[in-house]
Amino acid sequence: MNAEPPFAGTIVPGFEPVQALFAENFRRDDAYRELGAALCVCRGAEVLVDLWGGWADKARTRPWQADTLVNVYSTTKAMTALCLAMLVDRTLIRYEDPVGSVWPEFAAAGKETARIFHLACHEVGLPGFSMPTTVEDLFDWQRVTARLAAQAPMWQPGEKASYHAMTMGFLVGEVVRRVSGRSLGRFLAEEVAGPLGADFHIGLPASLDARVAEMVGPRQTVDLAQLALPSEALAALVNPVLDPTVPNRPEWRRAEIPAANGQASARGAARIFAVLAAGGSLGRERLLSPEGLARFTAPRGGHVDLLLGAAPPWASGVGLNGLGLFGPNPRAYGHTGWGGSFVCADPDAGIAIAYVCNQMGQELIGDPRGRALAAEIHRCLDLRANP
Repeated sequence: MNAEPPFAGTIVPGFEPVQALFAENFRRDDAYRELGAALCVCRGAEVLVDLWGGWADKARTRPWQADTLVNVYSTTKAMTALCLAMLVDRTLIRYEDPVGSVWPEFAAAGKETARIFHLACHEVGLPGFSMPTTVEDLFDWQRVTARLAAQAPMWQPGEKASYHAMTMGFLVGEVVRRVSGRSLGRFLAEEVAGPLGADFHIGLPASLDARVAEMVGPRQTVDLAQLALPSEALAALVNPVLDPTVPNRPEWRRAEIPAANGQASARGAARIFAVLAAGGSLGRERLLSPEGLARFTAPRGGHVDLLLGAAPPWASGVGLNGLGLFGPNPRAYGHTGWGGSFVCADPDAGIAIAYVCNQMGQELIGDPRGRALAAEIHRCLDLRANP
């Protein structure tokens, strides 16, 4: 067995420190030492950084490749929110519309006032399931969406915010399905990933399994009992409790779980967000009009999140950069995933960054590997602009 992790990829001159930091993560002596990972930075059609390295399996028999896919957990939410934003931009729906106007069954049990944006901003009051729910239930779209439609909210929609770790994807995804007539995964494939040639899948075909990296759980775990979370926040983490390696199951990959089971390469995620960083259009491809992009990224809410313990400024399904996860620019936006992945766009620098990995860290947000890489990328940009 070769113990030295293989590395490959390219950078443009000036990003050597980013390449060095990426490689250094494979030599860390803490819980964040990489197994396999990839990093991509795009500015328009130009690829500034395209790096990959390490191993796609725990046994270290499969080197990570340029097209390796990996489960990115909540980074998936960025694409789910984008699909909704595209329907809003096409005037098929408005963020302010009642959810019940497109999903009549949802307007029940105290949710009659819920608006579309409440679903995207974690304010609708359904952070978890009230009925006993198994991981296998998550593979059944009709079952989980029917449960959420019938469920009473834990607070009046709009009055609080608490991260809807698993339910956000089903809620927004069902709205997308009702409005477009297509599942979220199919809409993403046909309207976003396919036209852009971007590897980002929600509902992975079996034909692509050979490209998927094995997920490895965090080396450190969090004791939920010691966090003393309020019941609304705890609801997002239990019923069911997820084994971090559940993405290694074929049933997980086949299902559409639009909050958590996106299978992506760093190239694929960066390619999509590069279009947004360029203003919504790039070359012949357009995802959002300038007005639609402005609506998508406008701040909403302001409640302290009961699970995250802060008031990360949410836009309509993506996080604004108030916590500095995506570099120094507060106008950057994106999403992170449990274990370390993230994708973001910086509209001022015009860049998109995506980072994926299979050795998970323990954080829902704020993994030190991604945060440091984003900061170093911006430092190199500044040095290139001001030598």
